[in-house]
Amino acid sequence: LLQQLRFATKKSGGSSRNGRDSIGRRLGFKKQQNEHVIPGNIILRQRGTQFHPGENVGMGKDHTLFAIQPGYVKIYTDSRIKKDRRYIAVALDKEDNAFPRSPYEKRVRGFFLVDRTRQEIEQQEQWAKYRAAND
Repeated sequence: LLQQLRFATKKSGGSSRNGRDSIGRRLGFKKQQNEHVIPGNIILRQRGTQFHPGENVGMGKDHTLFAIQPGYVKIYTDSRIKKDRRYIAVALDKEDNAFPRSPYEKRVRGFFLVDRTRQEIEQQEQWAKYRAAND
């Protein structure tokens, strides 16, 4: 007796354990050394604290470093606190490279707020016009 055998024309596809990948987290520097930043600008996104916040820089709960004052990004190390610890600061002037600063040195602060005296004068003038119009 002869029996006819039929073979598959396509090899069956085996199951693969690969083929999955998550998207990148977009970590790293967003602003470089001597680049201008404004308050709220993200300077660095990181996992853990490879870089620590310095002067005029804050740190978010996911270790993101961001600018608190407008200025220029400066990266430095301070061996007085801990060897090989890197810091990121925001200097108010581009030529200011005096990092790390002494804790006893007078700090330069930038007050980038609304001029309250001019605002009060304008408000008084508006009230005077309002009173004159209603009298």
